[in-house]
Amino acid sequence: MRVNPWADAGVACVAQWTRVADAVDALPDDRFDVPSGLPGWRVAELVAHLAMCASSPARWLTEPTPDRAEATVAEYLLCLTAAASSIDERTHSLAAGQSPAQLRANVRAAVDSLRDVMLSTDPALVIPTRLAPMRFDDFLVTRCVEGVVHGLDLSPAVEPDAGALRIATRALLAALVAKAPGHTVEVRVPPIAAVQCVEGPRHTRGTPPNVVELDPLTWVRLAAGRLLWTEAVADGRVRASGERSNISALLPIL
Repeated sequence: MRVNPWADAGVACVAQWTRVADAVDALPDDRFDVPSGLPGWRVAELVAHLAMCASSPARWLTEPTPDRAEATVAEYLLCLTAAASSIDERTHSLAAGQSPAQLRANVRAAVDSLRDVMLSTDPALVIPTRLAPMRFDDFLVTRCVEGVVHGLDLSPAVEPDAGALRIATRALLAALVAKAPGHTVEVRVPPIAAVQCVEGPRHTRGTPPNVVELDPLTWVRLAAGRLLWTEAVADGRVRASGERSNISALLPIL
């Protein structure tokens, strides 16, 4: 029997996306044509992408059910970079010709659909996704990550729901471990989780020789490419000790 590490993903996902929809509703019309923090995207494109992300669970549920899941949360997150070009193209297409009112309504409708399918869908159901078939509850974890990361992309940034931030932090740490398995570096994100990664000598007792410690928001921003390692180390948001503690070559995850 599978132990579900993401048991509360649905509730946290909806809570986070409700915060995002509320923030989008509060954006004045003139903000939509302003460049966002994402290269090549105005706020209009960012908001269009938000609607696409939140509506995807309901959209995939309309497709034929695959025989089995083929991707984990970590595998899905690690493959997103390869899909960036097609995501960018679709996002621009969705934003084209849309008024601020339409873009706001699209996000709200997407979040409503997310809430509906979360309440009515078997978490173990396998659904198709952009990259590979996944369990429904695993896919909701990826929506948590998207909701937290893109909520931070809005201005003013959306303070993450505590449950969604916890799930996004763990999911991105799992992706880090999948990208660089091993036991040489311990990455600590208190109070949420700690993982070991990077090939090399296995640590068994006492304080690990290579430790990275940072808070959850800093980890999410680093993993999502919204913050540079050098900047975070310089201002103290990342505390790294040990000759192999520099994991900047593994970042960003997304």
